[in-house]
Amino acid sequence: MERGSGETLACGTGACAALVAGVLTGRADRKAVVELRGGNLEIEWRESGECANHVFMTERRSRFFAARSKSPPAS
Repeated sequence: MERGSGETLACGTGACAALVAGVLTGRADRKAVVELRGGNLEIEWRESGECANHVFMTERRSRFFAARSKSPPAS
């Protein structure tokens, strides 16, 4: 839910928070696919290395948006 706009199809911040909460409570691994109405997100909470303790979110999609625009006729 987004204040002022109602239900949304996906919430990346919520997906990341849900994975971290799941790891902290022993209910999830540090890498998982989170299924949302707008599509699946791969979330990873890295444990070691240069990016330790960072949460990463990726989505496998080649195109997010496409549009055509028609210029108004010249006057």
